[in-house]
Amino acid sequence: MRKILIPTDFSENANNAIKFATELFKYEVCEFYIMHAYQDDIYADETLFTKTNLESIKSMMSKKSEEELETTLKYIDSISPNPRHTYHTISADNLLIDETDTIVDNQNIDIIIMGTRGKTNDKKITFGSHTLQVIKYVQCPVLAIPENYEYTQPKHILFPTNYLIPYKRRELKLLCEMASPYRAVIDVLYMSKSAKLSMRQIDNQNFIKNELCKNQINFIVLKSKHIVNVIYKYIKENNVDMLVMVNTRHSFLENMLYQSTIDEFSLNLDIPFLALQNMRRD
Repeated sequence: MRKILIPTDFSENANNAIKFATELFKYEVCEFYIMHAYQDDIYADETLFTKTNLESIKSMMSKKSEEELETTLKYIDSISPNPRHTYHTISADNLLIDETDTIVDNQNIDIIIMGTRGKTNDKKITFGSHTLQVIKYVQCPVLAIPENYEYTQPKHILFPTNYLIPYKRRELKLLCEMASPYRAVIDVLYMSKSAKLSMRQIDNQNFIKNELCKNQINFIVLKSKHIVNVIYKYIKENNVDMLVMVNTRHSFLENMLYQSTIDEFSLNLDIPFLALQNMRRD
């Protein structure tokens, strides 16, 4: 059974991510955890409360959160009444990252799906700050759905890699099982000034090939060091409809996340983006 966590702030983009998730996994037996963490909302305007009325504000926020989660369940039932899917709601007086971490660990979540921008994200921020925090700090694959993205079946997936890291079987299995129902083609793209691979890189390439055996895979080499530009160009020229990258030490994505190029990277990224975490979990 697939376990999916969807954080929500009840915005249109959050609902759009829910809609995408129910469509993408419509053929699988899934448990969805719809979570709203509202601690930031409590302290958003300190002029509204004092120590004496803090508890009443918390109570009010909790009630509002639970009511909106019930509304969200009704919305899901109206767009996707799927007998394969079951839903749990979680209303939490907690920070988004902390609550996400807790649920991932306690429920052994397979994937987090969320919109790239919510109610509170500044329009000047090209990649939603909440989504970016989850990708950086929560040890679980994250599928980020762009603002206003209309669901289309993933048919052509781009997976840039430098083959320097040993991938986790669980995460490649997730990608394989996401792609195979739609007979998606996966282009594994290696960017380097030299096409020659080391023995270590060949081993990692073979591991990818074995784990994605249900899928059609193309192994492609482009001689370039300009990662962001090459990815953009490849997406546009080849009608790619999902991007997959791994966030771990010495990966392309780590360099982009921690050298502040994620804003540049996401500026024109208008397709779903799956960040694998290469973590060790059962």
